[in-house]
Amino acid sequence: MAGNSFGQLFRVTTAGESHGPANVCIVDGVPPGLELSEADLLADLKRRRPGQSKITTQRQEEDQPRILSGVFEGKTTGTAIAILIENQDQRSGDYTDIKDKYRPGHADYTFDAKYGFRDYRGGGRSSARETTARVAAGAIAKKLLARDCGVRIVGYVRQVGPIIAAIPDPAAVTLAQVEANVVRCPDAQAAEKMIALIEQVRGEQDSIGGVAELVATSVPPGWGEPVFDKLKADLGKAMFSLPAVLGVEFGSGFASASLRGSENNDYFTTADGKIVTSTNRHGGMLGGISSGMPIVLRCAVKPTSSLSRPQPTVTCAGQPTTIATKGRHDPCLLPRFVPMGEAMLALVLADHYLRHRAQCPRK
Repeated sequence: MAGNSFGQLFRVTTAGESHGPANVCIVDGVPPGLELSEADLLADLKRRRPGQSKITTQRQEEDQPRILSGVFEGKTTGTAIAILIENQDQRSGDYTDIKDKYRPGHADYTFDAKYGFRDYRGGGRSSARETTARVAAGAIAKKLLARDCGVRIVGYVRQVGPIIAAIPDPAAVTLAQVEANVVRCPDAQAAEKMIALIEQVRGEQDSIGGVAELVATSVPPGWGEPVFDKLKADLGKAMFSLPAVLGVEFGSGFASASLRGSENNDYFTTADGKIVTSTNRHGGMLGGISSGMPIVLRCAVKPTSSLSRPQPTVTCAGQPTTIATKGRHDPCLLPRFVPMGEAMLALVLADHYLRHRAQCPRK
């Protein structure tokens, strides 16, 4: 199986390459009657698209989605939704010089090892260009979750290089705060430093990594399965399926390794007649099932691998050489990663919402 589909009841299948004619997604399982238009998809696609600011790749793509099926008179029909997003600004000639070389940090070698050949234009199927389809599908999931459950999903940049934002309460961050600057960091002072650092590394023909934090609020308790399909496990797979993600943590994450149980436990209490916890080091999930507290997770995103400065590598024949990528690339992936991470969080939650509703309708 080629692994181009994700989810069980809310299921997304994508197809497309970086320099192909278009990217496509088919979304199965959307309940009928959900109001949906191309404008609903475009909002997040604009946040993901290239060329949106001076600190992102300068490739110009409008990323205008076309809904081809599954919507009639402004509402979903319950049948498969097909979405097409055309590629318009490919410069495949930028990659001619490297077609026989392996880019460090990319999937060039591993694609050759698997398939025996590869689409070298911008990385083909392994390119982050594929995530346009996910973001479009994620916008549908967000709308369903908001309508049926009041779930709100917000992502933002928590760290770029050594610069870490001060976020006292992740659940209180708003979309307006995130979109107030081009780096998508709700801490304005940290954002200025992040932008300066990104501009510096771009000037040095280099790149920088960081951390994105994703938060879902108003998720009811009870979503997720106890063993293999734990909500945490599916979210981990979802985030690791995104390009450049090298680490995922929930709640206190790796910091819990240095704590005692008495320090890491979240104590139960009540608020407004509901059972809650006094803290949220568990990140909104216990035993693989949502607790009703905000779901909080972080993704470590590596620096962009494509650099215009020369790097040592080998050819397909194993001969030593150097490589410098001429294509247009982000000096930092984090600002455009945020809507990608939000989309995958939404897809997992929408899938588990439908699964929970099917198995436990009285809940």
